[in-house]
Amino acid sequence: MAAQRTFGVAIPVPDPFGAQLQSHRASFGDPLAGAIPAHITLLPPTQLPATQDVGAHLAAAAASAGPFTIHLRGTDTFRPVSPVVFVPLVEGAGDCERLERQVRRGPLHRELEFPYHPHVTVAHHLPDERLDEAFGSLANFECTFQADEILLYEHGADGVWRPQRRYPLTASASGAGANSAGANSAGANSADANSAGANGAGASS
Repeated sequence: MAAQRTFGVAIPVPDPFGAQLQSHRASFGDPLAGAIPAHITLLPPTQLPATQDVGAHLAAAAASAGPFTIHLRGTDTFRPVSPVVFVPLVEGAGDCERLERQVRRGPLHRELEFPYHPHVTVAHHLPDERLDEAFGSLANFECTFQADEILLYEHGADGVWRPQRRYPLTASASGAGANSAGANSAGANSADANSAGANGAGASS
């Protein structure tokens, strides 16, 4: 069997907001807090052949969208279907949905366990009292930031999600996809993720 690697794609929540949410997640006792910085999933953990290169595909997906505003506010939960508490998007969800469709196609096509719902997880697979704590303590959380890139992450054997490459959202406001012809050059110019992000990010939680 050919060697496999596990990848995910997400929009990072920038600091200071990302660090705040990760700190809260750690305070709830979530063991994934140290391995998964705050993010909005575009592609959940997906196994691919170790030799497969999806750079051109992700550059084209990123070139189909321009920067957009994400507004996070309050908390919500997927319980009882799934033991997750998250911060929902009150602005930018539609943009995430369109971008997710561009990412999860072609070489990255896969079926989802649940319909896509952009969010930022703050507690996952914890006892009910801890999930209740997360739900209540972040009820007044609110932040706004500009989403201007997507990140490709690899899931290491140690459970840590590490950023591999950044792809800027480059489409002009006058028409999404206007820059898709330059996808290859966009991919070639995408900066390698800073090694300071060694804690990585998960594409599922």
